Amino acid sequence: MNFHGTEVRQKALALLRSGTKGAEVARQLNVPRGTVSYWLHIDRSRRGECPGSSNPQCHRCDGVELDESAYAYLLGLYLGDGHVSQHSQHRVPNLMITLDDVWPGVQDEAEAAMRKVFPDNATCRVRKPGCHNIKVYSKHLVCLFPQHGPGKKHARKIVLEPWQREIVDHQPWQFVRGLIHSDGCRITNWTTRIVGGVQKRYEYPRYWFTNVSDDIRQLYTDTLDKLGITWTHCTRAGKAYNISVARRASVALMDAHVGPKY
Repeated sequence: MNFHGTEVRQKALALLRSGTKGAEVARQLNVPRGTVSYWLHIDRSRRGECPGSSNPQCHRCDGVELDESAYAYLLGLYLGDGHVSQHSQHRVPNLMITLDDVWPGVQDEAEAAMRKVFPDNATCRVRKPGCHNIKVYSKHLVCLFPQHGPGKKHARKIVLEPWQREIVDHQPWQFVRGLIHSDGCRITNWTTRIVGGVQKRYEYPRYWFTNVSDDIRQLYTDTLDKLGITWTHCTRAGKAYNISVARRASVALMDAHVGPKY
């Protein structure tokens, strides 16, 4: 990975402020397009020039309409691979979802969900080795993700508030998709059986979800129960961190509403 110093960043900002397009700045300075977008967003934020409303509204604070489908999906992503943080150099908190570059479609869907949930705020992507951080800055992040707190999620209690439970009840598949797209996958398992004295190999699909938090796994399995999905615990190193869905009918339902990562 290339690390770009202050001089390169200042050159990029000078070009951007002069009206040069981000793609052209990235080409001239040999800097990833996502990095240029991130620099531009931070520069605008510090100067009070972020695009969108100067006073973004919030579903919880102002009662504005919330895209429940996008929120349920983003909530699942957040509980898996996301966190809310606030650093001294940023004036507002940021939500960051870290997603593997193997699944560019999931990255696109995550950013699209952020834009629907936070229509007044700009999003950006920051490249890291093998992945991208999909980010949005908003002073209302803690309003919409009250599970935020100090330390890792598995070390604290994770409980949905009543209004969040209502959304998940309305959009259970989107919630499950977000969890699978963050901490799950669809894989092909195999086993062998003796048929007529001959050992034969059988392959079958399985949905796999792994999360260290007991509470997050419970949210996942409770939602599966409501959807009529049969699941089992799979223990690793004495810990039941893994949830498996392997029954044919249940896999078919998951395929219809979730599908493999892309």
